[in-house]
Amino acid sequence: MSSPSRIALAAYLVGTGMHIASWRQPAAQADASIDLDFYRRLVRTAERGFFDMAFLADSLAVNEASHPNILNRFEPITLISALAGASERIGLVATASTSYSEPFNLARQFMSADHISAGRAGWNIVTTRDLSGSTARNFNGTDHLELSLRYRRAAEFVQVVRGLWDSWEDDAFVRDKASGCFFDADKLHRIAHKGEFFAVEGPLNIARSPQGQPVRVQAGSSDDGQAFAAGAAEVIFVIQKNLEAGQAFYRAFKQKVAEAGRDPSQVRVLQGISPILAPTRQAALDKLAALEALITREQALQFLSDYFGGHDFGDATLDARAVDLGLHEAPNARADFRRFRTLVTQQNPTLRALYSMLTGSMDLSDFIGTPQQVADALAHWVDEGAADGFILMAPSLPDGLEDFVDQVVPLLQARGRVRTAYEGRTLREHLGLQRPPHPAQQPAR
Repeated sequence: MSSPSRIALAAYLVGTGMHIASWRQPAAQADASIDLDFYRRLVRTAERGFFDMAFLADSLAVNEASHPNILNRFEPITLISALAGASERIGLVATASTSYSEPFNLARQFMSADHISAGRAGWNIVTTRDLSGSTARNFNGTDHLELSLRYRRAAEFVQVVRGLWDSWEDDAFVRDKASGCFFDADKLHRIAHKGEFFAVEGPLNIARSPQGQPVRVQAGSSDDGQAFAAGAAEVIFVIQKNLEAGQAFYRAFKQKVAEAGRDPSQVRVLQGISPILAPTRQAALDKLAALEALITREQALQFLSDYFGGHDFGDATLDARAVDLGLHEAPNARADFRRFRTLVTQQNPTLRALYSMLTGSMDLSDFIGTPQQVADALAHWVDEGAADGFILMAPSLPDGLEDFVDQVVPLLQARGRVRTAYEGRTLREHLGLQRPPHPAQQPAR
């Protein structure tokens, strides 16, 4: 009988947590998003739970409707470099945009972080959604790139970055003091790239890292995003609303990876979840209700009006129902509302609940309950082919992460579903991903 699949775990770290009102809780550290010691504590907690990686998101523009935890926060590549010194084994993934960066600078930053962390860095590749409406204006532009164009640029961007990461073969730097030979010139490779979007000569002025290249992560749910991820990503982060949707996505995406000429076993699909733990399921639901009660009417309606194309909510309260207000048929809703439309139609949530649904993943009821119920659900999703693992988007931090590590991880360890010690040292080793060989050093076919 084969051993059960190991469940990959990642921790999504964003200030006081994913829930919009998490900072208002009495015990919350309201300035956590700009406190390095707070992030050190989070990373050490995740490492104590033997998580594969910690994940830092980013945004390049904010406005008055932005989540409080992103209004004032660190740049993520800088942050993972700092956190490398506060941790020993856990992987550290930072977000960076292909639409508002240059390949050479970004390749250098991530390879530096990979060396600083001794091979534990990952790049969350984004093309940047312009939720604030002002991103391009922050970068000397006026118009945000259209979706398909952004992904075409991203594909070339990744090609250039990976080429730069291979500027030097693994053994290029001989550093022979006796002969005076610092490097083998035959093992230096200039990319000399000229494409639709970029012209980059190279070489990059930093060697390959212990894991060869940083791990590539992506979180695209659109058709263009999935097509890009199938060809470029080694980890994909998704949010599917139930087991059946997760299974359908998992099957379809792994097939896309195969069609892109890649090995599906070398791509990990992680489902985003926001567990709420308590001694009973009702107590967990009560915890969620207490968080929901902290959402202000102004905060929620400002976001919802923007999300639904300027919808006028008038004097509606947060207890008003979405379907009663016609939001299930709103013609000007953001494109990603198609993922929620059926659920909204069926459940007719309050505006308070709709806000949480659209800004997080609190509606995944499989993961609201006792530690045993949550552990059972995690194993069930993996066993039923809906995920390779999970990214923990805790509603509140640090308690949500600490509770998961202390209460759920031991149950999974007892079943052999998560590690009890790190076997490897690099992020690739944690995830079971192959170290990419240098193109010049691959055996001839």
